[in-house]
Amino acid sequence: MIEISHITRKFEHFTAVDDLSFTVAEGEVLGFLGPNGAGKSTTMKIITGFLAPTSGTVTIDGHDVATDPLAAKQLIGYLPEGAPSYPDMTVLKFLEFIAEVRGFTGEERLRRVEKVINDVDLGSVCEQTIDTLSKGFKRRVGLAQAILHDPKVLILDEPTDGLDPNQKHHVRQLIRNLAKDKIVIVSTHILEEVSAVCTRAIIIANGRIVADGTPAELEAQAPESSHVEVQSAPGRLEAFFRSVTEQEARV
Repeated sequence: MIEISHITRKFEHFTAVDDLSFTVAEGEVLGFLGPNGAGKSTTMKIITGFLAPTSGTVTIDGHDVATDPLAAKQLIGYLPEGAPSYPDMTVLKFLEFIAEVRGFTGEERLRRVEKVINDVDLGSVCEQTIDTLSKGFKRRVGLAQAILHDPKVLILDEPTDGLDPNQKHHVRQLIRNLAKDKIVIVSTHILEEVSAVCTRAIIIANGRIVADGTPAELEAQAPESSHVEVQSAPGRLEAFFRSVTEQEARV
């Protein structure tokens, strides 16, 4: 289980995350939603230990990220925004390098690399250098390195960004399969993604939680619109997302 308890993060006079508390249990796929500047990426960085909170604690399977960082980070697979990598490496060499960093050698290293290449469908670009890949393939390389060590916790920042519809479907199916015995947190601004893969959604604005529930529960809370609007499915969840963030912005 991930337990986030009263985390706050301040940057000089700006509060990016404001007394945030929630838990995520094994088997849950949590969609983390919010407008730009809401505090999503800052929260992700705090959970993964890349950024220390001003106050509050994060524990992963009982390990405090601040006081027991190695044990906590060994449980995490992380796909950050932008999916940084080594652009002059081939896809295969990069994944072999990541496997070595994770402590795998010999046949186990080869097995792990082969599995993620098949899972994320990277076979056709294995011998290409990463800097020659399309944005979608670079995103898939980032996802491959995140799941290579079969982590208990998977934290994905915009996992389908840059993918075509078929690739999005494939990655979403992969996330659903991975979630059977993992904790998955997906930060996204694509509301369709929440309905497609998430069992629960949290909406934040100004660093605070403004809604928490299943996608169906949030859709049920969506206000009836008094005006005509053309929007993509799921429209009611989109309406609710917009309404709660607008209300929070006025506070």
